[in-house]
Amino acid sequence: MQLVLLSGGSGKRLWPLSNNARSKQFLPLLEKEDGTMESMVQRVVRQVREAHLTDDITLATNASQLDIIINQLGDSVSVVTEPERRDTFPAIALASGYLKLKKGCPDDEVVVIMPCDPFTESGYFETIGKMVRCVEADVAELVLMGITPTYPSEKYGYVVPVTDHLMAEGSMAVSKFTEKPNVERAKELLAMGALWNGGVFAFRLGYMMEIAQRYVKADSFEEMRSRYSEFPKISFDYEVAEKADSVAVLPYSGQWKDLGTWNTLTDELHHHIIGNAVMGPRCTNTHVINELQYPIYVDGMEGTVIAASPDGIIVCRKKYTEDIKKAVDHLTPRPMYEERRWGSYRVIDDTTYADGRHSLTKSLTINAGKNISYQVHRHRSEAWTIVEGEGIFVLDGVERKVGPGETVVIPVNHYHALKALTTLTFIEVQTGNPLVEEDIERSEWKWSE
Repeated sequence: MQLVLLSGGSGKRLWPLSNNARSKQFLPLLEKEDGTMESMVQRVVRQVREAHLTDDITLATNASQLDIIINQLGDSVSVVTEPERRDTFPAIALASGYLKLKKGCPDDEVVVIMPCDPFTESGYFETIGKMVRCVEADVAELVLMGITPTYPSEKYGYVVPVTDHLMAEGSMAVSKFTEKPNVERAKELLAMGALWNGGVFAFRLGYMMEIAQRYVKADSFEEMRSRYSEFPKISFDYEVAEKADSVAVLPYSGQWKDLGTWNTLTDELHHHIIGNAVMGPRCTNTHVINELQYPIYVDGMEGTVIAASPDGIIVCRKKYTEDIKKAVDHLTPRPMYEERRWGSYRVIDDTTYADGRHSLTKSLTINAGKNISYQVHRHRSEAWTIVEGEGIFVLDGVERKVGPGETVVIPVNHYHALKALTTLTFIEVQTGNPLVEEDIERSEWKWSE
């Protein structure tokens, strides 16, 4: 069995901790039994393996999240990056193409698609095992998970099963789908025994490849990826599930939460304070999460979340935090913190001066043994001051060792790179216009040590 975890999202609802490069599923806010912290995606991968479902896990994600996935999961999973965001059907089609054309999986291999960020428990993964067995027994070409609803929600799609005829593993044929109804219609659906669509699907690989090839018929995975824009921008539910002739649903009634808002996430946090903060005695149902070096003092707050990161600060009643999604595009023009394969960076200052000059100051940390690629910038110069650690700096093909207190200057159009011999932190000051991450051209460099 092959498991594909969908890792998309634009990181808006948990601003300012999440952004386009660090979506909610990568925030290390969930406490494990041993007291260490993990992210949602780390938790799900751990649970899959503890349930002995499969070791064959592939993450389907956008290119901006590749580095943070590698940082958090290493090489324990395969990763498929979509060239652009085009909704869940193209993402699943591309992942299926990877399994077929790159990994060489057979057409009768069972594939399970699930989101990478549900907050759930072992019964959820036992239900996935049942879904796999249903596909293997040819109960239906497409089997999905239905979550037993707890209230008439407007946020979820609904699956109406044929409840008077149980099939293998307790599955039921699907009568119809309804996408995000209003509350009154949701109440009617609940009276019909409807389930929430949990976004978990199981099918044989050949089934999905036949659908994908209606749009892109490719001989290699690389060709399929290069033609990704030819897939329609549509959800898997609309393109596949609702059109399927043979579809069944398996109900799941255990713990299941979408920790996609501050209101739901804080319900699962074991501590009311994470980071550099102090809370006074007159706070109730209040959480403070501080990723900044500056301390935060909070008192007299009720039902509130306070979160601070390099991207910004939110102070909001929990019941209103969903509204942040509407405002985020106007708050942060670019991510101010990112994890990369080599380490991480944080923007310290971003200033445009009266005469039009622009400067950007970052603090970057490169992990021991890692390096920034050999690269050149066409629109900016840089000055690097090493504050901690030792490394090898190369400028236009000439290497030299650098250490704390040293400053190197990189003019426009000069190739450069830096390798950390020990964990290395430096301050980078960029000047030029435009100062954007896209102003980078990479080349190969063979390090002498």
